[in-house]
Amino acid sequence: MHRDTVTATGADTRRRLPRTDVVLADPRLAGAAGRLGRTLVRSVVARTLERARRGEIPPEAVADAAAAALPGTAGGLRPVINATGVLLHTNLGRAPLSKAAREAMAAACGPTDVELDLATGTRSRRGASAVAALAEAVPPAEAAHVVNNGAAALVLAATALAAGKEIVVSRGEMVEIGDGFRLPDLLVSTGARLREVGTTNRTGAGDYAAAIGPGTGFVLKVHPSNFRVTGFTRSASVAELARLGVPVVADIGSGLLRPEPALPDEPDATGWLRAGASLVTASGDKLLGGPQCGLILGRADLVRRLSRHPLARALRVDKLTLAALEATVRGPATPVHAMLHADPRRLRTRAEDLAAELRGTGIDAHAADSEAAVGGGGAPGVTLPSAAVSLPGEYAARLRRGTPAVLGHVEDGRCLLDLRTVPEEQDADVADAVRRAGRAAGTGPDEGRG
Repeated sequence: MHRDTVTATGADTRRRLPRTDVVLADPRLAGAAGRLGRTLVRSVVARTLERARRGEIPPEAVADAAAAALPGTAGGLRPVINATGVLLHTNLGRAPLSKAAREAMAAACGPTDVELDLATGTRSRRGASAVAALAEAVPPAEAAHVVNNGAAALVLAATALAAGKEIVVSRGEMVEIGDGFRLPDLLVSTGARLREVGTTNRTGAGDYAAAIGPGTGFVLKVHPSNFRVTGFTRSASVAELARLGVPVVADIGSGLLRPEPALPDEPDATGWLRAGASLVTASGDKLLGGPQCGLILGRADLVRRLSRHPLARALRVDKLTLAALEATVRGPATPVHAMLHADPRRLRTRAEDLAAELRGTGIDAHAADSEAAVGGGGAPGVTLPSAAVSLPGEYAARLRRGTPAVLGHVEDGRCLLDLRTVPEEQDADVADAVRRAGRAAGTGPDEGRG
């Protein structure tokens, strides 16, 4: 095309562009301003007008394109369908909350009695009902306290019980907990000194006993929940450590309150407290299936020391977390429980049905066996039999960028959508997302094929 013609075309496009205020007056956009905020809607319109200036969309389509580009909420987080086969995917926020937990959070959004006794009108303990639910769920716990994550639970224990003293811990339990954060660094930051005992693969009760002295704050027992050492190994049990005459703080990591038959080797708070642990710490957003928080359960005198320490104020959780935690503990089975106990035969049937439906629209899809994992620093080495929908590898990026975003994983050049981590009620959403990705690739039903 001649340069003058191009210039003329560009000038014509700019003349035909609607004004920003005209686009904002479109009923769809004006209505969205009340829900999302005028600033956000205006920014969407500005980006859409810029697309029109570049010739990506015709000027008359600006309002339609802007309406289609509006986000679902005023926040930046996007919902993702987890089809990775990792039940507790850290990058996706770990445990998906139950319906009961989501409803409890919605109820707590406004003014609530988080620190008020409505019967007397006086101040009460923060989140008393959530703390009571935890204590009821773990009978050996004399008391409970909640902080903002599992690492914070250990930091508070170290600060309140061992600042200026020694924490005796096995070398084989000095773990890195993720994103470069290491347990030794966290503990030393509290002012405590670490007394490492034993070796990487073998540490017995005698190693701890030899290290205990007047300067001992407590013995720390850490469940290595994100790795496994096999072979010539030995570790001291909580029961053995409890006989040494000093407090035992035991971190179970993955947050089980009671034994889980599907994960018989994973420790739980009830079991370790009964074995003699003085305090048990854990995460709330892992196998418990609740919101991100740190749980502290155990002896009433020690829990009180932690809860009254000045650092406890900085580590406390908000009312939404307390609401979700209580509903998780008291409420029905969580999505994590459902994923753990999914029937592999039903997963295979779902995968075959989805694959057949997608093949009917011209997409290269078939059912495949797969293996799911717990993830989130829980049950290392444990795999769960599962089933997936297998698609061409290029679908992974298209699905990840779609709405809703669907996250699978690529294996041997194929994109696998593992259904153990997808609630059955989302199968239709997965199918729609795959069909849209197929149309983008020119393989869907709306693209003429031969």
